[in-house]
Amino acid sequence: MTTEMLVQALISGLLMGLIYALVAVGLNLVFGLMEIVNFAHGEFLMLAMYASFWFWALGGIDPLLSLPAVVALLAIAGVLVHYGLIRRFLGAPMLVQICGTFGLAITLRAGAQFLWGPDYRLIQEPLAAGRLQIADAFVGRPQALAGVLCVATFVALWLFVTRTETGLALRATAQNAKAAAVLGVPTDRTYALGWAISLGCLGIAGSALSNFYYIFPDVAINFAPLAYVTVALGGFGSLFGSLYAGILIGLVESVGGVFIDPSYKTLIVYALFFVVVLTRPNGLFGRA
Repeated sequence: MTTEMLVQALISGLLMGLIYALVAVGLNLVFGLMEIVNFAHGEFLMLAMYASFWFWALGGIDPLLSLPAVVALLAIAGVLVHYGLIRRFLGAPMLVQICGTFGLAITLRAGAQFLWGPDYRLIQEPLAAGRLQIADAFVGRPQALAGVLCVATFVALWLFVTRTETGLALRATAQNAKAAAVLGVPTDRTYALGWAISLGCLGIAGSALSNFYYIFPDVAINFAPLAYVTVALGGFGSLFGSLYAGILIGLVESVGGVFIDPSYKTLIVYALFFVVVLTRPNGLFGRA
């Protein structure tokens, strides 16, 4: 172990942790708003990555340039999912909600494999290609850009939730939907907005990941479980808890892989998750 290796691991873990946080924050937002766990969350990330890829493959549009379009498509998908499916689950038993979103996940994954096959795809030479040198450590430009996008998204989300009337309506609905409706908040439209923001965040994450990560129908397996762990560690309903927990998971995964063995890095994360669940069931920053 050298200082250079440790610095490299810390930087890599921080940047990957920011991506985990951005993937998880949309999941946390929907749960905090409607108390529904979206088991198709990872599959929508996969669709965002494919959207970036096809913009590049068919139109020659770099993921950085197609990002607004991908975010808009995912946001529209969020609204359609709410009105077409999720609204029917409101007030239904938890098992019905789980089966509904899990069935949606299977449908999306199978549809992607049917349409585009199981092949791995990669965007060649994006605009963000290259690497940066920080002291004696090297960081890929796509990863650094993804980290910047994640931080900017969290700042924008925080400003929206705390500084706008619509954001305050979102928070009021999350705290007490019936009371918010009595006060004139259109809760149904607020739920749809929550889904649009949730999947819009995935649009940003997917566009960022497509710059350096392989794209294939089962890519959700690599991110969805860690997103659920991130939400549980940070605390259900805590947006910034997702940020802190995502960074923590990225650092533990990266540094643990250096100190112990790379093949055990995910095991270390789940061990941390197990300890937190036993000692703080509401998560590190969750609501009591």
